[in-house]
Order: sequence, then structure tokens, then C-alpha cells
Amino acid sequence: QVQLVESGGALVQAGGSLRLSCAASGSIFSINTMAWYRQAPGKQRELVAAIESGGDTNYVDSVKGRFTISRDNAKSTVYLEMSNLKPEDTAVYYCNADDYVVDYWGQGTQVTVSS
Repeated sequence: QVQLVESGGALVQAGGSLRLSCAASGSIFSINTMAWYRQAPGKQRELVAAIESGGDTNYVDSVKGRFTISRDNAKSTVYLEMSNLKPEDTAVYYCNADDYVVDYWGQGTQVTVSS
């Protein structure tokens, strides 16, 4: 079992920056990919960025060049640095981790970008 706890969500003005953190606990040795998803009101949850255990990353096109995902394996934490935020980035952001068998989810953290 893996537990995930997100933090860092806030209300920010367009053009601003935020850093989200997700701390993992439990069977962290089994974690492969860690990722951030988001879900805006009335929309499906979408993958924002992912980072594999070896460090390879991928991003949804809408955040490329603005968001950076990173991972500190020693702290079992994944980060999402977000800059030049836009109102369309407003959503609940969820941390995700997989251990090749099961997907684990955090409780979510709200990011609101005002115009």
C-alpha cells in the first residue's frame, strides 16, 4: 500500500507560479511512475505530467514549457513546478503513483487561477 498526500494548492493570479508537492509513504520501494493529474469542473480527469523511476518525463501539450515535474526519491516526494499559470489551469490536482499493479491517488489539492 502507498499513501499520497498533496500540498501547495492555492489561489493565484494569472501569470503567477505555484509548486505542488506530493509525499508518498508506505510501500514506497515499489513505486514506478509518479504523476500529476487534474480535473476541472465538468471535465474528465487528465494527465498533466508524469515521471518514471528512471527520470523520464512527459507532459500534456498545454503545459509544456510552463510546468516541470521532478522527483526526490530520497524524500519519496514528487513536485510540480507551475509557472505562467492561466485561468484554464484551474482544477483539482491529484497525485498518482503506480507500483506496476495498482494505481494510488492522493486526495487532491485545489489550484485556482484568477484572470
